[in-house]
This record gives sequence, C-alpha cells and structure tokens, in this order.
Amino acid sequence: DGKIIFARGYGYSDEAKKAPVSPEATMFRVGSVSKLFTWTSIMQLQEQGKLDLDRDVSTYLDFQIPQEFGRPVTIRNLMTHTPGFQEVVKDLFGPSKGPLMPLGEYLSTHIPRQIFPPGTVPAYSNYGAALAGYIVQRLSGRPFDDYVAENIFKPLEMTHSSFTQPLPPALEKDMSQGYFRASGEPKPYEMVIAAPAGSLASSGMDMAHFMIAHLQDGQYGDARILRPETARLMHSRQFAMDPSVNGICLGFYEEDRNGHHIISHAGDTEQFHTDLHLMAGEKLGFFVSYNSLGHDDLNAGSARTALWHKFLDRYFPYSPPAASTLASAPDDARRVTGSYIFSRRSQTNLFFITALLGELRVSSPKKDGILEIDQLKGLNGLPLHWREIAPLRYRNVDGQEEILFKPAADGHLDLLGLFPVFISQSVSPLKSKPLLLPVVIASLVLILLALLLWPVGAILRRRYQHPLDLDPGIRRFRLLVHLVCILDLLFVAGIVWFVSRISGDIGALNARLDPIVHLSQVMGVLGALGSLLALYYAFLVLRSHQKGWFIKLCDVLVVLACVAFACILVGTHLLNFNLHY
Repeated sequence: DGKIIFARGYGYSDEAKKAPVSPEATMFRVGSVSKLFTWTSIMQLQEQGKLDLDRDVSTYLDFQIPQEFGRPVTIRNLMTHTPGFQEVVKDLFGPSKGPLMPLGEYLSTHIPRQIFPPGTVPAYSNYGAALAGYIVQRLSGRPFDDYVAENIFKPLEMTHSSFTQPLPPALEKDMSQGYFRASGEPKPYEMVIAAPAGSLASSGMDMAHFMIAHLQDGQYGDARILRPETARLMHSRQFAMDPSVNGICLGFYEEDRNGHHIISHAGDTEQFHTDLHLMAGEKLGFFVSYNSLGHDDLNAGSARTALWHKFLDRYFPYSPPAASTLASAPDDARRVTGSYIFSRRSQTNLFFITALLGELRVSSPKKDGILEIDQLKGLNGLPLHWREIAPLRYRNVDGQEEILFKPAADGHLDLLGLFPVFISQSVSPLKSKPLLLPVVIASLVLILLALLLWPVGAILRRRYQHPLDLDPGIRRFRLLVHLVCILDLLFVAGIVWFVSRISGDIGALNARLDPIVHLSQVMGVLGALGSLLALYYAFLVLRSHQKGWFIKLCDVLVVLACVAFACILVGTHLLNFNLHY
C-alpha cells in the first residue's frame, strides 16, 4: 500500500572488509531486472505518441532488421520476447577495462537470425531488450542511461541507481563486490555491452520505490512516471502459448501462485542474482538480490525461488484443489517421454551444441504415469514428480506448479508452463542427449585408442620382428585413418581451449577467440572429409585376406567412430563457420 514494510541487508558487500549490506545504500547489479526500466521507458514514449508498439522496429532504427519470415518485428514482439530471434551471446559482456563497444554498433553488427516467425514462440532475448533501449535513445535524442536517470530515477528518488558503466565516482563506494563464489575473490565490475538488457546497479530501497510506482499504476508520492491506463496496459497479458498457462505482459511475465495473480522478473549476471515480484491485487512487492552463488545444491537461483515461495506460503497460505491421477496417465506418459530443447537457443552456429546438451529429459521411471524431468529438482536435490490431472496437464505431486504438453502444428510436442518467456520443444531421438553423448564418448575413446596403439603396435612389431605386411594401397589408407584421428583430436583440443577461456568469464566471448575457433573448425572439416575416404579403407580391410577377423573388426570400428564423430560435428553445427553466435 505504498509503504516499505520490510527492508534488510544480509551478509557482506565486501567480504574481506566485512562491510555489511545496507538496503538504503548498497548497490547490487540486478541483471535482467534492468529490462523493466527499458520497458517502462518504452511505455513513456508510447503514451507520448512517439512510437507505436505494433510498428516495424526498423522504422525507429538506423539499420534494418531482416524480415526472414515475411513479417516485421514490432516493439510489442520485443516486449513479449516473441521477435523469433535465436540466442546471441558474443560480445554481450565486454572487457572489465577499456572502452565499451557503442550500443548502436553492437546492435547493427550482431543482428540474430530469426528461428521463429515473429509473434509465435517466446524465446527470451537480451538482444531484443537492448534494441528497445536503443530505440529509446534515438527517439529521446539522449543516451539511454541519461534518459532513464532523468525520467525514472529522478522522479522516483532513486539516488543509488545507475546504468552507467563504469559507475560514476560518487556511487563507486556504495557498490557491492560481486563474487562467483562467496568463498572466492571478488570479480571486476561486469561491463554489459547490451546495457539496456542488464547493466543496472541499484539498492534495495531504490528498487522498492520502483515497485511502489508500478503497484500504484505509475505514481510514487507526488511524481508520476506512467499514466494509470499505460501502467495497467503494461501489466496485462499480451501473449501466451495457451490460455491456461502463465503468459507475458509488456515486459513483466505472469506467475500465478497461491491463488494470486503475480507479475515478476528475474535477473542474473555471473556474480549477482535477483528476483522481483509484484502482487497488484495486494499492492505488495518483493525484491531480493544476491552478490554470489550459494552452495552447489542450493544456488542463488533456487534459493531466491524458495524464499519467495516460503513467503507466499506463510502470508498467503494456499492448497491446490485435489486431483487424482487419470486412467490414461501411463499411455500419456509414454507419449510425452523424450528429450526437449529450449526455444531460447542458438540454432545456426556452433553454440547449438549447448542447447542440445541442455535438453530436458522427460521420463516415467516407474511406468505408472508419474513423470520426472531431469533438470527440475526440489531443494533436497531429488527430481520432482508430476501427476497427470487433465489430458497432458501435470501438477507437481508435492506442490502447485503445473505444466502442459501441447501438440504443435509440425507434430512435435511443446512443453509449456516452466517459464513464460520460453518453452521447450520435443526433439527427435537422433538429436537427443542420451544418444549423442554416448556416441561422442565412444567415438573419441576409439579414436584415442587407435592413436595410442599405433606407436605401441609399431614398437611391438619391431621388437618381435613381425613386420606389417600390407598392400601399399591399404597401407596408405591406414595412414589416412590415423591422420583423421589426429585431426579429430586437434579439433577437440581447440574446442576445449575455447571453452576453458570463456568458462567463468562471459566477457571473453568476443572476436579475439575467432582465429582458434576457425582453426579448430578447419581441422574438423578436414577430419570429416577424411572420414569419408576412410570408409573405403574399411571396405579394403574387410575384403583383404591379410588380417585376422579381430584386427579387421578393430579397424572397422575406428573408421565408424571417425564417421560418427564427423556426422555429429555436422549435425550440431560445430563445423558451421558462422561465428555470429
């Protein structure tokens, strides 16, 4: 009801100095909660008549967004995360020192491919939010951070908030250190190139002012940042994959729980982890932010969710209506069992492999119709169980969360309800992690063994004076197979080096890594081409009378490992030379 009823800081803003967290002054990075300020800025310009939510965004830009599906991307698409863009991670964060790439340059040179027609499938997009911030900048004629400071921070008395990077000197002393792990050393201040999508630093009390303004339809004290009708429009559902699941508003997303309608937004950087929830019907807001990850079994993501749920259960107790398992549950469980890939993904570049490795696996271990989803676990680390309460609709056996499997037009199943701003889509067994991982591991083991045993065999033959008696043609192709094995391992070494460079430092994802990625891909392409020639070696070996059956089997297995590895590299786009990821 417009009053702050609880605000407290816990732990340390600087662990080494044992500096306590202050809700009034200590600033945390709020990650993607920053987007709410970008969307609020958009709505301010909309109510001033400076933009149309349903007009082609290219109208407001100094470059063009391609219409890959024959329809334009609109600002409403950006605000509901339905522009159809694939994930873009390169240059999302910048180096901790040195100048940042200008926002306009970043956006014009990193336009994502569209993998869905606009307005059809939610796929959370940092690029889309940054694009909206650039539109604010162009239409207002002011740098984005200056616009927000003047039109949101100032009227809301948010004196400890800034999008500016690095922070203005006057605020540096109030900024919390950020930690990947609380037991480790603090990390440098994270520099977000796509600033409107995630660069805000703010205090808990400042965020309370922002929440009060939205809970009061745009008003805080005597100041107004939105008209009441604009605020209500911003808080209303604009898109959902099904009427019965949570949808997306203009920037906020829905989260119905404990019988209440809630609009929310979460945010993460590598070091900070944040959650914001608004219960409009109760005029109540809830905000929490962490400056490090927690224990492996209870990280900041699950901790903030558990805290919010415990809060709701205490002050707004609720029991979901009773439901019994459907008789059709075992049959329906067999229908929905399989692998599901998130719609928020890279699709046309080497990062597609991360989407495949991050697949959800839906199973029914006891064959009784109760589902398990491998990545959805409780605070005890054990998988949640899901009971079918209506056709293809499931509820958490020990909670109130519900999910829905919905047949799509192309025959696959969409898994809805996990999160409004993206869905999961079923994939064929040929692109499922349970198949890909064992094949990759088996292939690499065979390739590595072939190379290790190559010199060992030569030494033993020389030691026991047992020369390799092969036709010259077979000998040459045998050498080719070993060369293919070497190329495959060089490719793997290059990718491992690439992953090691970006692990724990997303700011390292930039063009400086392109040469080693390209070199690795060249090795992979040569290995893939060589594996096709190696098939002829397998044919020669099988028809030859110069080797025993066991040796022939080993040679053929190595060739098949090379071919299988090549097929996976091609099928997962790891050999795609497009470095626009």
